[in-house]
Amino acid sequence: MRAHSVVIVLFEGVQSLDVTGPLEVFAGAGRASGQPAAYRVTTASPGGGPVRSHSGLRILPDADLAGVGAVDTLLVPGGMDTGRPDPALVERIRELAGRAERVVSVCTGAFLLAEAGLLAGRRATTHWAYGEELARRFPDVEVDPDPIHVRDGRIATSAGVTAGIDLALALVEEDLGRETALLVARHLVVFLRRPGNQAQFSTQLAAQVAARQPLREVQRWIAEHPEADLSVEALADRSALSPRHFARAFAAEVGVTPGRYVDGVRLEAARRLLEDTDHGIEEIARSCGYGTPEAMRRAFVRALAAPPAEYRRRFRPEPTGGH
Repeated sequence: MRAHSVVIVLFEGVQSLDVTGPLEVFAGAGRASGQPAAYRVTTASPGGGPVRSHSGLRILPDADLAGVGAVDTLLVPGGMDTGRPDPALVERIRELAGRAERVVSVCTGAFLLAEAGLLAGRRATTHWAYGEELARRFPDVEVDPDPIHVRDGRIATSAGVTAGIDLALALVEEDLGRETALLVARHLVVFLRRPGNQAQFSTQLAAQVAARQPLREVQRWIAEHPEADLSVEALADRSALSPRHFARAFAAEVGVTPGRYVDGVRLEAARRLLEDTDHGIEEIARSCGYGTPEAMRRAFVRALAAPPAEYRRRFRPEPTGGH
């Protein structure tokens, strides 16, 4: 089979993991599939000279970006100054994207694609910290700051840093099959099963930690007891506050209402059990506080666009032989 040409754009201030993460995935896919030439990865910079990454790592490219020939997948990483890019770099990205089968960005690389006019009228994502800026600067782009990665036609965008690995694994699965992608994920000791529409942050990471000890204790209690009565009244009682005062203080300090926080924690607990155990749907629903399988199904469809059984089928690793 003809090698699939992947061109990774390099520039001064590039985020090194945006480059090396996907590169390792594509390189590993060749070995895992038994087709060493499945992908031909080329790194290229303007002028072909070395660049220094944002963290100080010096990277020597394979080629001059101006001399790049065939390109099947064009990958544009993020980095410093993507908000104020070199016009010549943007123009070259636009030219290469015009003849690529797929165009991919990692992290703030979405700004370079947007500058090149490639995201106009499309849905896209980027690092959570830059979603608002991307939407403000490019109002013709439908920015969704939550997912790990988004595919819109031949253009795919991903969230910050390690999300580039998730997206690269999804592309490998598309090209070479799930088993190859799973082998690469295991080799890199990462999860294959993170769905693209999974939020960039878990509920506990996305929310703030409450300043007051009683509210922090309530957050801990929720995480450890998703099956418990987590109504506002019950949680307020634990924090020795009136329900009204508790609800107002929790939302002010954590950034979300108690109900929304509880919904997120229960969803994550159920997802982990679906991914990592053989427990039945009814047992998981009960242990995560949903009460009934139907209540859990509604929560999954609303948040993940897939019922629990389908989620398990898609995102649980296949059983393997041996130990």
